[in-house]
Amino acid sequence: MATKLVIGASGFLGSHVTRQLVVRGEDDVRVLIRPTSSTRAIDGLPLDVRRGEIFDADAVADAMRGCDVVYYCVVDARPWLRDPAPLWRTNVEGLRSVLDIAARASLARFVYTSTIGTIGRVDHGLADETTVHNWGDIGGAYIASRVAAERCLLDYCADHGLPGVAMCVANTYGPGDWLPTPHGGLLAAAVRGRLPFSIDGYASEVVGVEDAAQALLLAGERGRPGQRYIVSERFMSAREIYEIGCAAVGVPPPKRRVPIRLMWVLSHLSDAAARMRGTETKFTPLNIRLMDIMSPMDHSKAVRELGWQPQPTPEAIRAAARFFRDRYRRPVSEAMTR
Repeated sequence: MATKLVIGASGFLGSHVTRQLVVRGEDDVRVLIRPTSSTRAIDGLPLDVRRGEIFDADAVADAMRGCDVVYYCVVDARPWLRDPAPLWRTNVEGLRSVLDIAARASLARFVYTSTIGTIGRVDHGLADETTVHNWGDIGGAYIASRVAAERCLLDYCADHGLPGVAMCVANTYGPGDWLPTPHGGLLAAAVRGRLPFSIDGYASEVVGVEDAAQALLLAGERGRPGQRYIVSERFMSAREIYEIGCAAVGVPPPKRRVPIRLMWVLSHLSDAAARMRGTETKFTPLNIRLMDIMSPMDHSKAVRELGWQPQPTPEAIRAAARFFRDRYRRPVSEAMTR
């Protein structure tokens, strides 16, 4: 049986892809992670762990040697950065560096983790994989870098015969969100009683992280090269997410609600203050804009072509809430000393 390689296995989605490969009985699972990356999400798994940067051609080529499927789960998801250079370096230049090697390897599939942010918006109905991206002028550098990266992958498919598949993944929820992700961090704050309000008007496509990982594995078997697939289970408001998560751990959800338009105004003040201090802030006008910009989407292509059958995302939100509760809960002995 050929080796499966996960690049970026220390991340939220990458670690779940890795774990599912092991659970389903793959004999040889290899991972490539940065020298500085934590392995806590994959500790205890029988893996061939390689350390190296995606810009290190020798390390990437060595990790890819003998593999039939590569799952690429690397992304810089920091839209609030004032200097967009790191976004372009990781999301585009880093991917291109890996694709140069993958195009010369004997791969059956190269499964690339893209984002629903590369899907266009529609005024009515549901957007799908054929909806051309049409909001680059207001998406900021992060979205621009992801669109460029996906185009780069598809160009390699067309020009170099790379058997690449682009998986347009929605906001993922579930256990093991150690960092956490930006949307996971908001849920973590809610279940800890530290989110003072929810934002009316904030809604997004969501999916359980384990279902997203399953979609990537199915793409490694059945995905059509040169195609992209929407990996999302449903469209949910932030209020719904916090209510479900808080109920799962027995705490009240945020009581107050703030209109997203007010958040837009306040974000300009926050951004201006951060500029005066010479610091970064996640509370930027762009971040607020990205909360209320995308259309509901149709994931039936993944169901039809990959055989993907996602579970209801509320179950994943409950699992995420329990994970955050247990992670941040202090030991009794520690609490008694304070």
